Amino acid sequence: MTTTASTTLEPEAGEIDVSARGPLLLLLGSAISWLVAGGVLALIASIQLHTPGFLTHCAWFTHGRMQAAQETALVYGWAINAGLAVALWLLARLGGAPLRTPGLAFIGTIFWNLALTVGVIGIFLGDQTGFAFLQLPAYVQPIMLVAYAAIAVAGVLSWTGRRKAFMFATHWYAVAALFVFPWVFSVAQVMLLFAPVHGTLQAVVATWFGQNLGALVLAPFALAAVYYLLPKISGRPVNHYDYAAHAFWVLLVIGGWAGGRHLIGGPVPAWVVTAGIIASVLLLFHYVVVAVNLGGVFCAGGSTALRFSAIGLLAYLLGGALNAVTSIRGVAQFTQFTFFSVAQTQLLLGGAFTFIIFGAIYFLAPRLAGKPWPSAKLICAHFTAVLLGLVLNVGGLLVAGWIQGADLNQASVSFPTIAGHVHGWLLVATAGQALMLLGSLALAFNFKWLLFVSVVQPAAGLFRTPAALEVPVP
Repeated sequence: MTTTASTTLEPEAGEIDVSARGPLLLLLGSAISWLVAGGVLALIASIQLHTPGFLTHCAWFTHGRMQAAQETALVYGWAINAGLAVALWLLARLGGAPLRTPGLAFIGTIFWNLALTVGVIGIFLGDQTGFAFLQLPAYVQPIMLVAYAAIAVAGVLSWTGRRKAFMFATHWYAVAALFVFPWVFSVAQVMLLFAPVHGTLQAVVATWFGQNLGALVLAPFALAAVYYLLPKISGRPVNHYDYAAHAFWVLLVIGGWAGGRHLIGGPVPAWVVTAGIIASVLLLFHYVVVAVNLGGVFCAGGSTALRFSAIGLLAYLLGGALNAVTSIRGVAQFTQFTFFSVAQTQLLLGGAFTFIIFGAIYFLAPRLAGKPWPSAKLICAHFTAVLLGLVLNVGGLLVAGWIQGADLNQASVSFPTIAGHVHGWLLVATAGQALMLLGSLALAFNFKWLLFVSVVQPAAGLFRTPAALEVPVP
């Protein structure tokens, strides 16, 4: 049996998009703003890796605070805002009815971004928690949890009130992301901030949170988009769709356990590390099924959304394979605690998630705005800049990390010598980061132009041909 999302009812599309226009355009606008801001902060943090004295005359701009601020801006500002916008639009479209509680989602978006702004300022003031991916000060996190719930309820109601009982793969992943985030976010708040555990258990909980955030929140947001976009745009069914459920459940059940691989060599129970290694290898089944299901995205061609999605999917599969390989203890002794780990994170967040969501934005934004993208040149510039930037950034960090790991395993090599060995590759990574920022600026300008440009041609009649509202990348 082969079933795809392309059976959703199109005559209601215009009404659904109008109902979702306000909150979703606010979410997307906020996400793109944070993407640019986070890109600036990430560029500064990258420069400080090879030029430690850059902007360090002011405590606000020291590397520790800059790194925490850029991570927070990109994860909670760009990724969560954009992921929610895409998930809510997909669930409303597949539900066949206007978005529920759009006013509540709008208010939730405002409070989420206000609290996040206060949190990033707090990080610059030195109030970060010190836990990776949970650097936000404790005083803003409960507000953000409530704001997230206010936004997510619109998606949940679209899911429960859908007109057909059957669920597509897009439903599974989008709904899972909506439910998993408040669970892991609240548990991490309690166990690390408000009633903190002690000793090495803090490292275990922090690693568990980071793994779940990436594997069970950001990855499902992205996969929900690809499972919708591929059949919708190409008109072809998902290959071997019956296996998609197996991939979903493997990710949901095993994905959260893989974080133990980051604790190799740490003062934690051996079973935690072993479970992480086994989970990382077992997840290869998930990646193989996803590759089989969505392999058609690599030869679809012609569509801006699918072009971005193909790069994102490739990054997702490569990232999964790298996670499995680097979980092996013999490999981890060279890659752990080096720039190699940073490259893996960048490949999954800046590559897999970001590129797939870019594709989704290029598909849904003109439908929400009711008019096509105004500039093909800006889309081409965006695609070229972020693709080249990703290759340089991740490639530079991978090589720098491997050299760093090899040198660290030689007691005779001093730290200044190691810094000299990796300096050139860190410059390459910084160049990549700068290109990615330029690409983000191109997207931001094109999105702003889309919102304020006059309508060139009415969009209502174009909903039946998905590519009609897109401007293909040359």
